[in-house]
Amino acid sequence: MAAGKVAAPKISPVRLDELRDDDAPDFQRGERYDGVRLTRVSADGEELSGADFIECEFNGVSFNEAQLRGATFRECILAEPYAPVFMAARTSWQDVEITNPRWGSAELYEGNWRSVRIDGGKLDYVNLRGSKLMDVQISDCIINELDLGGCTGTRVALKNCTIGTLDVTGAKLKDVDLRTSEFRGINGLAGLAGAVIDDYQLSLMAPLLAGHLGIRVV
Repeated sequence: MAAGKVAAPKISPVRLDELRDDDAPDFQRGERYDGVRLTRVSADGEELSGADFIECEFNGVSFNEAQLRGATFRECILAEPYAPVFMAARTSWQDVEITNPRWGSAELYEGNWRSVRIDGGKLDYVNLRGSKLMDVQISDCIINELDLGGCTGTRVALKNCTIGTLDVTGAKLKDVDLRTSEFRGINGLAGLAGAVIDDYQLSLMAPLLAGHLGIRVV
């Protein structure tokens, strides 16, 4: 790869055919859901730990306080998913497209994300601590707090996002593209090693970098 270049996320488009509409799904822990389309369905408070969602489409589905710990989403489309409290720790996401999510507190720590795209949406707190992210793109999102502490990120892009606080404490990053996004604050500056920023972002970060290095500017 030429100097100055950053490897973009490699994201496969999700194509779903011959889905079965289900207006009253029987949600159960550890169940497998294959080839299902759910529209305006409520999964609020359901116990879905370890469930597998394979080639499924979700349209305006509410997951508020549903327990999704250890669930798998593979080759899925989620349009306008809703959850003031999204409990999805240690979940696996592969070949997934998410559009306009409305999540308050999203507990997604220690997850495994591969070939995932998030477009639009307004999110309060996104906790991805300790997660493994490969080929992930987040575009046009407003995120109050994005916690990537201790995560491993490879070919990750944040495009045209507005982020209040970004925490990269202890993160291990490679080809993580932060250009075109705005940040009000960054915690764990040493964790930015391996990220790519532009000249304007560097000028905004200058006071933070000086403070991190113990440099006085007079």
